[in-house]
Amino acid sequence: MDSDLYLEISDAAHGSPTWVQHLAELWTEAGLLLYGVLFLVAWWRRRRGETGAFAVAVLAPLATAVAYVCSELLKSVVDEERPCRAVVGATAPLVDCPPHGDWSFPSNHATIAGAATVALALTWRGILWLTAPMALLMAFSRVFVGVHYPHDTVAGLVLGALVAVAFVHLTARPAARVAEAMRGSAAGPVRWFAGAGRT
Repeated sequence: MDSDLYLEISDAAHGSPTWVQHLAELWTEAGLLLYGVLFLVAWWRRRRGETGAFAVAVLAPLATAVAYVCSELLKSVVDEERPCRAVVGATAPLVDCPPHGDWSFPSNHATIAGAATVALALTWRGILWLTAPMALLMAFSRVFVGVHYPHDTVAGLVLGALVAVAFVHLTARPAARVAEAMRGSAAGPVRWFAGAGRT
């Protein structure tokens, strides 16, 4: 059934207007850059805030990186071939089909999006109105451009979210202690990075 859904989405992608195809091709990569910008904004916003919230803002990109590593490890265990190569009758993907050995399950892009969305929300809840749709669009775009099954992206979103929650939960307290020490450091660059906190 997942292959049938993949074919339906792939066929719809090829039948869509050219600008939609180009937008999907752009978003499937550029969306990751936007998460990077949001990490920087979250860090900057929390530099003058409570130490715990600042620590979580700093942990957000680290949690996302850990989720990506977990995704790569899972890929090496599952070894699922990409649908653009495995599904009989599939149309050519809108982007280059990754080479054999670059496995399909789970989607790294969806994992990163899920982790970044949750990690950012833990320090900046109001950003969910932007990041949640971003994550869903990122996941869908990977199927739309033809390089993932739908279950790859759903699994990626869930994996990323779970890893982000677990990582932040396990590291938030020690990270807050480190942040407090950085804010009292005699080194100017360290204090600048950590910010002044609430006065």
